[in-house]
Amino acid sequence: MKLHSDASSRYSINAYGAGWIEVNREKFSASLVVSAMGHRMDWNCTEYDALQITHFERLAELSPELVLFGSGARIRFPQPQWVEVLYSRGIGLETMDTHAACRAYNFLVGEGRKVVAALLI
Repeated sequence: MKLHSDASSRYSINAYGAGWIEVNREKFSASLVVSAMGHRMDWNCTEYDALQITHFERLAELSPELVLFGSGARIRFPQPQWVEVLYSRGIGLETMDTHAACRAYNFLVGEGRKVVAALLI
């Protein structure tokens, strides 16, 4: 699916499909993190079952107001101990499938929100 980019962000999600996401016209087939604050980084996690607390600690270091967790092809909620670091810093978390997270990210960036999308591919 193609999405319309929003010029207000350094990183916008342009399109996605099974096993890939396009950010600023560059295609990625590995899990990644994009933020409205101008960060794009690999999220060294190949699948939900490989997630650990350290993955979410990295997200907290970006100091967003909200993290969109794209859990893959289906919704899988993170373990409470994984996300405690977010809640302890007052950072919100929304969990959805990865494609929904892509759509929500662009919408929230367009509203000027400090959002991070952590996307399992």
